[in-house]
Amino acid sequence: MTTPPSVPVERIRVRDGKSADGHPYHPARYEITDPAEVAEVLAVWPAEREPEPGPAGHGDPPSGVEFDCMCRDHDRDPFDATDDPAIRHVPPARPGPLARLLDPCAPDGVPARHRSRWVAAAPAALRGYAEAMARGEDPPRPGRVSLAAAFSWQGAVRTTPTDAASLLAELAPARLLVGASTEDLAWAVRETDRGGLDAAVRFFASEEFTTRHPKRRRVPDTARDLLLRHARSHRPRDLPVLERRLLRMPEDRVRRS
Repeated sequence: MTTPPSVPVERIRVRDGKSADGHPYHPARYEITDPAEVAEVLAVWPAEREPEPGPAGHGDPPSGVEFDCMCRDHDRDPFDATDDPAIRHVPPARPGPLARLLDPCAPDGVPARHRSRWVAAAPAALRGYAEAMARGEDPPRPGRVSLAAAFSWQGAVRTTPTDAASLLAELAPARLLVGASTEDLAWAVRETDRGGLDAAVRFFASEEFTTRHPKRRRVPDTARDLLLRHARSHRPRDLPVLERRLLRMPEDRVRRS
């Protein structure tokens, strides 16, 4: 019987718990997919130890060995699946080199690189705001900010939602949108691009918008129709929420004063 060829590792999945001295915007779990970073992590991967055999057919499994339930009704988190040889899961116990490489606060670690790439994708006018959040700070909302650019930014970073900057990619643009008036948000829907329109649908269907007072949920027909049309074609699960929560305005202004 021939041994099957080894499968190259394509992604590494990491689970991290929150700690008092950790980065405040570090996600609970993320993936590493960049080939160079995957190779770098594998170079310091801990050596696997063979479990000690117990009495055949008796006793508890050796410490550290887990058995998956094979029942049909058992729900498994895809992030926990270990049956794909192209995916490695970082163990909770990490030796020094691996721990340093994955340290959320290390300036040369993998999470910091992911945040740096996220900052580079920010609109120029929001770069300083993004840099501050990437450092773990809580920057004030910029005085003048294009909400259309915020929608577009959130839509663009959504293409890589599983790296170590995934939490930032959701929180940073959302912080710019939450305090805005419905009128300004509706105007931004008209001005944003296709990716931004996808982010706008998610925002208008979210709790941040739907918990507003009814008078603050009245959206002009032009923006409302854009949101409903995009949801119908690209995000049908959000359509019922939008139809129920986006209240009509009696008039739709064409120009801004």
